[in-house]
Parts: sequence; C-alpha cells; structure tokens
Amino acid sequence: MAGRHVWWGAAAVAAAALAWSTSFSVTKLALERTPPLTVGALRFGLAALLLAVAVRLQRRWRPPSVRERLEMALAGLLGITLYFTLENFGVDLATASDATLIVASYPALTFALEFALFRQRPAPLALLGMALAVGGVVLIVRDNADAAGSQRLLGDLLLALGGLAWAAYNLLLAARRPRMSALTATYYQTFGGAVAFAALALTEYRDWGGLAPVDIGLMAYLAGVCSIGGFLCYNKGLRSISSSTAVTILNTIPVFGLVSAVVVAGESVTRIQLIGGAVVVLGVVLSLRRDVSRDDGAPKTVDRAPKT
Repeated sequence: MAGRHVWWGAAAVAAAALAWSTSFSVTKLALERTPPLTVGALRFGLAALLLAVAVRLQRRWRPPSVRERLEMALAGLLGITLYFTLENFGVDLATASDATLIVASYPALTFALEFALFRQRPAPLALLGMALAVGGVVLIVRDNADAAGSQRLLGDLLLALGGLAWAAYNLLLAARRPRMSALTATYYQTFGGAVAFAALALTEYRDWGGLAPVDIGLMAYLAGVCSIGGFLCYNKGLRSISSSTAVTILNTIPVFGLVSAVVVAGESVTRIQLIGGAVVVLGVVLSLRRDVSRDDGAPKTVDRAPKT
C-alpha cells in the first residue's frame, strides 16, 4: 500500500507535467501582444478568482490559520511570482526549445540545495536517474533549437535563475507539509502570487492594450489548465514523493510536448527523439524506485528539514 501511495503521487506530478507541457508555446503566443508581467497578472489573477470559488465548495471547508496562509503565500511568491517572472522574460528573449532544455537542469539544482541546506546526499540511484532523465531531454531537443538571437543568452540566464526559485519553492512546500487540502494550498499560493504580479504589472501600463478574443482564450487556457490543473496535481503529488523526485518527473514535459506536436501539429518524430523519450522515462522510474523504498520505512529527504 505504501508503494502504491508513492506511485499515485508520481502520477499526479506526471499529470502536472502534461498540463505544463504546452505552457511555453502558449505563453510565447500570449507574449506577442501582452508584456510579460501583465501576462502573469492576468493568468494568475484569473486562476485565483476561479480557485476562490472552488475552494469554498469543499465540504466543511474552513480557512486555515493566519500562519499557514502566510506560509502558502510565501510559497506562491517563489513558485509563482518569482519563477514565472523569470520564465516569461526568459521565453520572450530566448526560445521554447531553450526553456525546455534548461528546465531539465532543475533536478540538479534541487539536489544541490537539499545537500547544502539539509546535508542530505542524494543516493547513487537517484543521481543515475537524474542523469538519464537529463540526457534523454538533451537527445529530444538538441536538433530542435532555433538559431541564436542577440538576446538569447540573457533569456537563457533568466531561465536558469528560474530554476533556483523553483527548487526553493519545492523545498519550502515539501518541508512544511501544509495541513490543508491541495486545492486550498493551491488557492493561497495562487492568490499570493497574483497579488504580487498585479503590483509588478503596473510598471508595464504604457504597453497595455485591448485584449482580443484569442488573447482571452490564451489566458483562460494558461489559468485553467496550466495553473489550476497543473498546480493542483503538483501539490497533491508532493504529499507522497520527495521534492527532487517530483522535479525529476518534470523531465517528462519534453516527452509530452513531443507527443502533442505529433498529434496536434502533425510533426514528424526522429529515431533520436524516440530514444530520448525512452531514456527520460527510464530515469524517472529509477528515481521513483528510491522513494518507494524510503516510503517502506525510512524518512523522506524533506522530513529531515529543520522545523521552525
């Protein structure tokens, strides 16, 4: 039963990866007519409004304590405002292929932070799984990168810095283990992130214009599928698996993106891409085997974090 609990958590994070696999391309379309901070404010503002209704429909729902709400708002500043600010500017300056490849380095950042903060050395099997997952992502995207632009290096740097924000978000959320439903946790994170985004978006008021129907549709998709659906599944999964394993599963995003490109855009798939997808899956499975063994007796990595 313990092992099954871990695999259900892994499935929830994989569902988040599926939802997020289209985020880069949809964001790129939205950025054609809307500035980056405004995209974040509209996306997460709409998501917060929808979640405000959904969270109150829960049976016997009561607001968590002020401290718990503040903790979730802080997590939202890291995982929503800071991360997506860096991502939006990074995608705007660089390419979707660059973003996909750089996201593959996030597990390494999470492992490094875990060791630096908690003196928790990753197991050899976990390191092998991470290396395989990253190697598979490289195989998938290496032939798809666009020609470099003058601002591409800056965009890549912003995306890399986003990995630090994302790793900090993972460790904070997993270490605190919020005593509330995933829906409630997602709502307060989204609300905190949206408020901060709204304040930042005021700096772009000179670039504001009217929203066309297609822009409204893009924002609705980003809010409903990528934000609400993705973060709900991700928060749910973090209750069962470690933060580093969860981020490793996000390496399946290029795989899901490849499948959607074939089904929706009719693109062809090379043998190298297929091999890369298989290597990614193998790396994720190896990482999950570590958590299954820990769930049978030993404490998880995040449980060794100091409690304040």
